[in-house]
Amino acid sequence: EILLDVTSRLWFTYRKNFPAIGGTGPTSDTGWGCMLRCGQMIFAQALVCRHLGRDWRWIKGKRQMDNYFNVLNAFIDKKDSYYSIHQIAQMGVGEGKSIGQWYGPNTVAQVLKKLATFDTWSSLAVHIAMDNTVVMEEIRRLCQSNFACAGAAACPAVESDVLYNGYPEDAGVRDRLSLWKPLVLLIPLRLGLTEINEAYIETLKHCFMMPQSLGVIGGKPNSAHYFIGYVGEELIYLDPHTTQPAVEPNDSGCLPDESFHCQHPPCRMSIAELDPSIAVGFFCNTEEDFNDWCQQIKKLSLVRGALPMFELVERQPSHFSNPDVLNLTPDSSDADRLERFFDSE
Repeated sequence: EILLDVTSRLWFTYRKNFPAIGGTGPTSDTGWGCMLRCGQMIFAQALVCRHLGRDWRWIKGKRQMDNYFNVLNAFIDKKDSYYSIHQIAQMGVGEGKSIGQWYGPNTVAQVLKKLATFDTWSSLAVHIAMDNTVVMEEIRRLCQSNFACAGAAACPAVESDVLYNGYPEDAGVRDRLSLWKPLVLLIPLRLGLTEINEAYIETLKHCFMMPQSLGVIGGKPNSAHYFIGYVGEELIYLDPHTTQPAVEPNDSGCLPDESFHCQHPPCRMSIAELDPSIAVGFFCNTEEDFNDWCQQIKKLSLVRGALPMFELVERQPSHFSNPDVLNLTPDSSDADRLERFFDSE
């Protein structure tokens, strides 16, 4: 069952010979794209949960449903896929990263959040919890933001004002009339200075056990991995450091998908080797899922010997509203320091 679960994850690795990024840029991401690929993997898991369900499984040779290919197509290496390496690399320029530069977990999370706004088919609410603090009020506001109008009668334009990018139109309308946008919650964390503080290890393990878990992106310095679970004191991860040729649809328009599934046993490494700079991901499809997640996080604070990795609060603490709380003046060295704090690049 574990191997089937691992194989069913979408596995994104380095690719070569894809269309040049930006028209004249690189045609391969070998050596620099590992964190971008990990970002794709954690986000693809959110889309699988959203459109196929957490219990969906990929079986080699078995015909898959259309939604599966819709999810896969959102990540294919071409400029017009929602979450392609092309989109992530170019959107990263706005975050101060030149194309071909290494990302940390925080940067890739910020870029994916921006790209998700164009994905009307998935209609996700993406929240990145900064300062090691998850504010429940902010998340509720975000997930319910589409629904300020009371009932459909007050929103006559709801059927006609959105383009659905070739996806089933009624699905989009139906989702927009429900009361909760599915939530992707990404929490960039720093769990130690140069190595992970042992006091966080139990908490990290508990995060993997939650049904809402999307896993963790992080790794060793300059070498990113997508962590999906643990056994004993070892983390189980998918490794993007394999270069495969870019995939094109075949003559019948079908996309060969076997290279997007890791069909050998997954890699393992000791938790103690984890770089302290990570981002933890969760997916809450409904408001009930989110409430349940909050309860589990609160229970975690009662586990003996486990230090909380982040704080869960109802509303924004007053000291957060003051941007000078870190004595940050707008000179570049402070911005760099903050960037290093979350990204350790």
